[in-house]
Amino acid sequence: MTSAEPTPTTTSSRAVEPTSPSRPPDSDAAALFDAIATEHGVIYGYGLVSAHSTPDDNHLVTSTMKEHRERREAAIALLEGRGVDPPLPAAGYQVPTQVDNPTDAANLAVRMEEDSAVAWRAVLEQAATAEERAFAVKSLTQTAVTAARWSKVLGVWPITVAFPGGSE
Repeated sequence: MTSAEPTPTTTSSRAVEPTSPSRPPDSDAAALFDAIATEHGVIYGYGLVSAHSTPDDNHLVTSTMKEHRERREAAIALLEGRGVDPPLPAAGYQVPTQVDNPTDAANLAVRMEEDSAVAWRAVLEQAATAEERAFAVKSLTQTAVTAARWSKVLGVWPITVAFPGGSE
């Protein structure tokens, strides 16, 4: 080796991206795992909603972000209580629509709440314990109420659906 050649190294100087745990095979744990992953994405998405919402809607953004963070942490505790590692949040997420103004932000918020309702309804349908069922019902109800609040901001009617998280 000449002095002009770089010195070989045995380790990389780049940080290694953590890999998320694998989705569990049990349907009840898998549904909870998926709901946590959804919550990670929703929390990220509310950063965009916050950046584009009107000052009048900041209270709704703040309370909703707090609710989703608390829900995610409680769900993580439930999953870890079963001995299952929860999914890790991604470095970034692709949102379903472009967000450039307050209307786009409110539409994204409704969409995220609807996606959360789907995830929590799946947890409800697959829950193996009364504790998980009760948590899923509470989570599903909260997402439906929050979706209705954002629909009210948009001025759409009806502001809610009969069976949140379903296609009925």
